[in-house]
Amino acid sequence: MNRMMQKPHSLFQSDYPRLGFSMPASLVSQIYLRNSCQRTVRFVPFYGGGRRRTLSFKFSELKPHNPWRISVCKGELVEVGERTSPNEVRKEIEQCYELINKLGRGVVYLGSSRMGPDHSHYLQALELGKEIANLLGCTSWTGAGPGLMDAAIKGALQAGKPVGGFKISKEAGQWTASSFHPYLPSETYFTCRFFSARKHGLVDAVVRSSESDRTAVVALPGGIGTLDEVFEILALIQLQRIGSELPVPFLLMNYDSFYSKLLHFLSDCECWGAVCKGEVESLWKVCNNNSEALSYLAEFYDLPLGDNGKCETTGLVTTVSGPISYS
Repeated sequence: MNRMMQKPHSLFQSDYPRLGFSMPASLVSQIYLRNSCQRTVRFVPFYGGGRRRTLSFKFSELKPHNPWRISVCKGELVEVGERTSPNEVRKEIEQCYELINKLGRGVVYLGSSRMGPDHSHYLQALELGKEIANLLGCTSWTGAGPGLMDAAIKGALQAGKPVGGFKISKEAGQWTASSFHPYLPSETYFTCRFFSARKHGLVDAVVRSSESDRTAVVALPGGIGTLDEVFEILALIQLQRIGSELPVPFLLMNYDSFYSKLLHFLSDCECWGAVCKGEVESLWKVCNNNSEALSYLAEFYDLPLGDNGKCETTGLVTTVSGPISYS
């Protein structure tokens, strides 16, 4: 154990003498390397007492924009995606923008990928997605993943309204990765390799370019990924990068007091002077149920609501090409 805790020194060996980098070796099961030509790379780490081990890595023939396949000594196979150029990220961002221009801006739903159809929040999110789609009549955008994202999608589809998504190959809690959505047509979503491109898409989908645009951000209950997106968009609103000319409503859905402890933390931040008093409250609307959310959006956009607090609709909502149904 003491030997393993000592700082290793390493000697790099390669079948290709022109390789132009070196790095410390590590006795781990997965190592990610950037590489352009070599097929076999060996690391020889030296430890105290003259002990040495050799780790060999075999690289397959590389092709542009394809993941690497690296075989390590344990026989494991690792798929590694490489960002060879910032142009790849820029291209993905442009593809996200193209999809938004095709489907139209609208409501972006952020939420957990783990809360499935048997969860009470799933049923609430599905109903909310349907009612907001009827109320605002716009495209509903999500991360095109499972859980509450799926609930918002299905709610909008039940209302006969268009949906769009920026998918990532593997969501939190999923054991397998897939670039394909189980039921949405491929022209309604885009699978991103890079999280930065996905976030650009989710942000741009709510930016209002005219008074007639009806958009919103709806933060459903969620974990680390949801909070990451929530606070990034919240910071953009705070810094007036979003909504500086045409405000965008931000709704925090506090189902069953899900976010109450977070709100208490932000209140403590005021006491410590980390945020100004009333600053956070001015950036979003905390809603305890769907009725509060619909009432707020109806008032924000000066739209009528029925006596039951739901959008007034007559008959089946259709598009130019007829009813929407992706099942």
